[in-house]
Amino acid sequence: GKIPLDQGGIYFTDRQTVDKVEKMKVCTCLNPLHTALAIFGCLLSYTTIHDEMEDTELRTLITRMGYEEGMPVVINPGILKPEDFIRAVLTKRLPNVFMPDTPQRIATDTSQKLPIRFGETIKAYLAKGEEVCKLNFIPLVLAGYLRYLLGVDDTGAKFTPSSDPMLAELTEALENVHFGERAEKGSLDGILSREDLFAVNLVECGLSEKITVYFNELNAGAGAVRATLKKYTAI
Repeated sequence: GKIPLDQGGIYFTDRQTVDKVEKMKVCTCLNPLHTALAIFGCLLSYTTIHDEMEDTELRTLITRMGYEEGMPVVINPGILKPEDFIRAVLTKRLPNVFMPDTPQRIATDTSQKLPIRFGETIKAYLAKGEEVCKLNFIPLVLAGYLRYLLGVDDTGAKFTPSSDPMLAELTEALENVHFGERAEKGSLDGILSREDLFAVNLVECGLSEKITVYFNELNAGAGAVRATLKKYTAI
């Protein structure tokens, strides 16, 4: 026999199911939402994740991104329902005031997280033969990441991005892009084409133009991040 841990809510299953649960969590139901909050939390000067969940635009952003763009291609492990998992994340895990996590900590090593947390979802759409241009919130988060790399918050004040092995390289790649100025069409393609950063070539798959538009809106000046979030979460 075995210790009756199942009576305390523990699931006994095989390794393949555990792998599916991990992919459900990392690619759709938790980690992408966390990273989105981290990026925009830094830009909007938040210091706790649970406070961000009181922000109408940020809560709407991650909720719609998770349900409308992640769930259609989610990995379903069978043992847990993705719908139940993401609901618990949005209503219990992220708003929990007893978990005082910070967007600045979650933003650490973001370049290493983007491929699995967002790239895998984009790849899943491509694998199904669906147009990725219909995605709105994932491209907005990726545009937010480029805006974050400028190291200027939504008030126009400088901040220090969290540690990241690619930070110096990516910052240098954006050295000709300045706060309050528009990025010319194609000027961000050098970064957006990098499969090591996004798991897919965003130029080839047709998302680079949309991301550039979003970036320019987020980078229009002081208050532009908030205005852009209000615009697209209200649609």
